[in-house]
Amino acid sequence: MKSVKVKAHANIALIKYWGKKDEKLFLPFNSSLSLTLDAFYTITDVKVIDGKSDVFYLDGKIQDEEETSKISKFIDRFRKLSNKDFCVRIDSKNHFPTAAGLASSASGFAALAGALNEIYETRLDKKHLSIMARKGSGSATRSLFGGFVEWKKGHDDLSSFAEKFDDANWDIGMIIVILNDKKKKVLSRAGMKQTVETCPFYPAWVEDAKKDLEDIKVAIKEQDLDKVGEIAEYSAMKMHATMMATRPSIIYMQPKSLEVINMVKELRHQGLSCYVTMDAGPNVKIITSSRFKDEIIDKLKNIIDKDKIIYSKVGTDLEILERVI
Repeated sequence: MKSVKVKAHANIALIKYWGKKDEKLFLPFNSSLSLTLDAFYTITDVKVIDGKSDVFYLDGKIQDEEETSKISKFIDRFRKLSNKDFCVRIDSKNHFPTAAGLASSASGFAALAGALNEIYETRLDKKHLSIMARKGSGSATRSLFGGFVEWKKGHDDLSSFAEKFDDANWDIGMIIVILNDKKKKVLSRAGMKQTVETCPFYPAWVEDAKKDLEDIKVAIKEQDLDKVGEIAEYSAMKMHATMMATRPSIIYMQPKSLEVINMVKELRHQGLSCYVTMDAGPNVKIITSSRFKDEIIDKLKNIIDKDKIIYSKVGTDLEILERVI
């Protein structure tokens, strides 16, 4: 029986992507840049089955017809490309909370794309595989790579792809503070659409993101943690400001989120290099280095249970764990 098992890591955008100019092709309004995380990953096992429809398990639970249909439409792209029409069983396991603002769709679709590329023998290189992964989840295009990854917005299907910008082989990492691991009420896709359509500040966000991207690329090459952190925090706060200025307002932050943000600012005032970034959810990520992580984590333990605090080093490229072809 043909089977493939693949591992892909989540990524956290430092220069945020929020909003699509093409909903069908998942083309973003602005380019983005992320850091891949070692501690957060998805392992996806894909097997060929003798049946007329795909089967989809997520975190050990079989998914309903609606969710399976979404995945099947993604698989159809590989079936069409390969001229092979067999069905598959997918067992995908997120080694972190799903749909809670921790980039589970990014690692999930990256792992799935990597597995389908093997099992349907489409032989896509990393660039073209990132184009394919993008059609499942925009940020999945970045989770094929380790280190710092840039997603070029492009202007059409083939020009919008991700590539590694830097290996991040220096002392940078993230502390992830899990404040709520439940599925969020407003999913990212819906939140983006609402923001694009109703936020009066959105065009300014897109324009400003260009400069943020260029500035952070310089800071990364200089291995300047403080510059990287400052730019990333600024990008995240601007993104959340656009969400809050939608109609009706979208507020992902919770009281604890603000408490952590203020704590990080106080620690920075005390001389620690630490900066906040947040995605579409209440959970806070703290950009820092191994030099400061223990002191930051000790402070966090005063307001958050220690099992909700995870330090992550830099993650690696997509990995094929097992292959039976």
